Amino acid sequence: MRIVFMGTPDFAVPCLERLVSDGEEVVGVFTQPDKPKGRGYTLAPPPVKEEALKHNIPVFQPKSMRDGEALAVLERLQPELIVVVAYGKILPKEILYFPKYHSINIHASLLPKYRGSAPIQWSILNGETVTGVTSMLMDEGIDTGDMLLRAETEIPEDMTAGELHDVLAKLGAQVLSETVAAICENRLNPIPQTGESNYAPMLTKDLCPIDFSRSALEIHNQIRGLSPWPVATAMWQGKRLKIFRSELGGKTDAPAGTIVSTDGAIAVACGDKTVLRILELQQEGKKRMSAADFLVGHAVKVGSALQ
Repeated sequence: MRIVFMGTPDFAVPCLERLVSDGEEVVGVFTQPDKPKGRGYTLAPPPVKEEALKHNIPVFQPKSMRDGEALAVLERLQPELIVVVAYGKILPKEILYFPKYHSINIHASLLPKYRGSAPIQWSILNGETVTGVTSMLMDEGIDTGDMLLRAETEIPEDMTAGELHDVLAKLGAQVLSETVAAICENRLNPIPQTGESNYAPMLTKDLCPIDFSRSALEIHNQIRGLSPWPVATAMWQGKRLKIFRSELGGKTDAPAGTIVSTDGAIAVACGDKTVLRILELQQEGKKRMSAADFLVGHAVKVGSALQ
């Protein structure tokens, strides 16, 4: 099938790889423009562009999808299907419905839950134990199109958003492969989205500060959901600590925020009289390290507090 692929970040790369390995005719790739990166602000290509160039697939990076440039490219390429995976741009009606089979999207949640740009992180922030990937027919709404296929996966108690991202990227490639095959064989039955729906907005640093009056489980989910970015934070001796990994501990009667143990981890009392064990962190201006290594070089006293 003649396919135009639209995607930008690492999450979309396995999907593009799978289309190529399946022998689909990917006639063009649309991705976001190159962006400055690093201290020197050197222009760096998106991961999807790098993957497309490996396979000699033409790459297009329009600044707008509404000025006619993108539509003119599609008219030259004549795709039968557009596949969208974390592209980052809203497609106008004339592009959505241009190909014979219209446009499909791979979304990293079990729709209709977690529509929006950060479904992976919000599923963990909200303490979900199961998530997955859904393929859908795109419409003019935001992740509101009819569902095609889906696959589920469990979210282990200590899995971070970064780790779940990698699992769902691979799962998304499998769902995409099955969806394209089903389209070719005319055996899909689109299902309208009904039932409970919520929105997963972009993450901001306003979510980062930890409130130790909350339960250990809520804080643990906050740390997992914000790792590796933008990262949950706490204050210790006037310095900010980024906290990347934690685990649940036991019970305590100590006030919230009090450090109750330093036996290879920084164990902190939380608001529901439970303990959170901090396992990996980074002090501002320093390298990311295990809590055990941090404790070797810092005098963290039991009875002192994190804020």
